Amino acid sequence: MELDLVFKDGLVVDGTGAPAFVADVGIAEGSICAVGRLGSVAAARSVNADGLIVAPGFVDMHTHSDVRLLDEPCAEAKTMQGVTTEVIGQDGLSFAPVNARTMEAIREQTAAWNGEAPDCDWAWSSVAEYLSRFDGKTSVNVAYLVPHGTVRQLVMGYDNRPPTPDELAQMRRHVARGMEEGAVGLSTGLSYPPAMYAGDDELVELCLEVAGRGGFFCTHHRSYGKGALAAYGEMFEVARRAHVPLHLTHCVMNFPGNEGRAKELVAQINALDPREVEVTVDSYPYLAGSTYLASLLPPWVSQEGPQGVLAALADDEQAARIRHEIEVEGTPGYHFVPMDWQTVEISSVASAANQRWIGRRVSEIGRELGIGPFEAARKLLLDEKLNVNSMLHVGHEENVRTVMRQPYHTVGSDGLMAGQKPHPRAWGAFARYLAHYARDEGMFTWEQMAVKMSSLPCRRLGQWDRGLIRPGMAADIVAFDPQAVRDTATYDNPRQYPEGIPYVAVNGVLVKDEGRHTGALPGRVLRLGGEDKR
Repeated sequence: MELDLVFKDGLVVDGTGAPAFVADVGIAEGSICAVGRLGSVAAARSVNADGLIVAPGFVDMHTHSDVRLLDEPCAEAKTMQGVTTEVIGQDGLSFAPVNARTMEAIREQTAAWNGEAPDCDWAWSSVAEYLSRFDGKTSVNVAYLVPHGTVRQLVMGYDNRPPTPDELAQMRRHVARGMEEGAVGLSTGLSYPPAMYAGDDELVELCLEVAGRGGFFCTHHRSYGKGALAAYGEMFEVARRAHVPLHLTHCVMNFPGNEGRAKELVAQINALDPREVEVTVDSYPYLAGSTYLASLLPPWVSQEGPQGVLAALADDEQAARIRHEIEVEGTPGYHFVPMDWQTVEISSVASAANQRWIGRRVSEIGRELGIGPFEAARKLLLDEKLNVNSMLHVGHEENVRTVMRQPYHTVGSDGLMAGQKPHPRAWGAFARYLAHYARDEGMFTWEQMAVKMSSLPCRRLGQWDRGLIRPGMAADIVAFDPQAVRDTATYDNPRQYPEGIPYVAVNGVLVKDEGRHTGALPGRVLRLGGEDKR
């Protein structure tokens, strides 16, 4: 039998956490068929992996590639750093299920996240129709989360109230159908409208549909700043009531007052009874966050959708109220902390006229314009019709390290790839973990990184035939040089590919070969029920 592909003489870290070993990895028909000393086995392509670590392909547990993958199917930002699977539909805001009205609103609300996709037909409504755009048409595998905010908007618009029994039943049906059409779980974004208007009872009811189908609940909870520990605790209780596995996405403790407090969060998680609440988390290895600028506005502003936001900003009386709530009280979007405009950096705008503000703090922009920082942000949002993205410099290194040390920790880039100066995490998160934290800082072994980046996320996603280098498993594989691997993406120059990762295979097909993308599109949609080959 001739193999399609073989990695020869690599140092294999197989994803189980067991010690690395030197072996060949043989691949045929998209699966790993042999691991060991294969001698002079015939293969259509043989890769000399001597001096390289051969690991299961990396899983990005939190991405915003929803539209970018339709416009950039080769997914170079991810494949070039060894990512073979992306989890989309995050933060409760994505593009299925929708109707014509909600599609337009979601596109407006998330324009700064996703940018334009000129080749996208936007001609879908269901989860099944949306996922059909990815299967066999991208360089990475895709797993989808039903987005709670999108479902709520489909049924209730932007109303700030509890659902009626009939509306709740409709939402449950949408979640159930999305799961049956290929989603692996439910996401929410409780600091973004309209998900922020939901109460816990609503979340529990929707999670019941997920739990009954073997999925998980992926939550961006109500605060990562003031009251963060209580916000995490709220999600623990929702998961306990619904008997659903809980995944805490971009798991951090940020903003002033939370320095060093991640250890308290870890203590909360470790005190949970795993028979009642099963928890995993993800995080990115940077201190800045990133989101669309309009998300910092108070919740009431969004009750009539994006056009209502613009109308409120244009009205001086309402703008004064907005400023007071942002700068004095603290809004959900800035995690209930009074605004410090020096932390907010503009990373993208839609127009050429305002590109001079890219990379500048809002406080600086206000000084240069001779107006207050709120007025500078207001002007930008009105000029750009809300299409402004920002970075928030509010993180604490000790907290980042505390979270990543936990055995239930996985990696999520939270990558936003649209705009002029996006966050470098989309291009560098995985390489930064490998180079800075594992090799240079010595915080993790390569065997531990393979668990964090590959096998543990695959278990959370219900993909039992992925995440390990073992015969019979899907051939998602990355080969990297442990001495040369290095992230090169920076805040000033984010769109830079990492070094030292010469080979990446997705479903047995090389998408990166000798450091160059091959153009191959072997990615699949990963639905629940991957064959259990533990």
